[in-house]
Amino acid sequence: MVTKTEQTASGFDTVKLLCALLALIAGVGGFYYFEDESQLLRVIGLLAVAATAFFIVSTTDIGRRGLGFARDARVEVRKVVWPTRTETTQTTIAVLIMVFLVAIMLWLIDMTLGWGVRSLLV
Repeated sequence: MVTKTEQTASGFDTVKLLCALLALIAGVGGFYYFEDESQLLRVIGLLAVAATAFFIVSTTDIGRRGLGFARDARVEVRKVVWPTRTETTQTTIAVLIMVFLVAIMLWLIDMTLGWGVRSLLV
């Protein structure tokens, strides 16, 4: 039996997370500070800062757990049995027919109630 002990974030992890946050803030600030420059260059710079911040976060315990969760989620998505195109089309048609029938039913109820209220008021 494997037991995992809960590890608390070290002080160095906290420093790394703060550095990543400051890098993102600086990147967004730089994006707006250099508004006279080409938007393409500003976006590339912002993406570079975001990638750097992502790398910094991925070296922390929280980042490693997040990446592990993403890997596990990808494995689970691959296990899903997705419907075929025919099944998807048939289900979509069935839903559209039901929506149409319920719309007609609600319209008839509304017309009947409207007729009843009008006959009471006259």
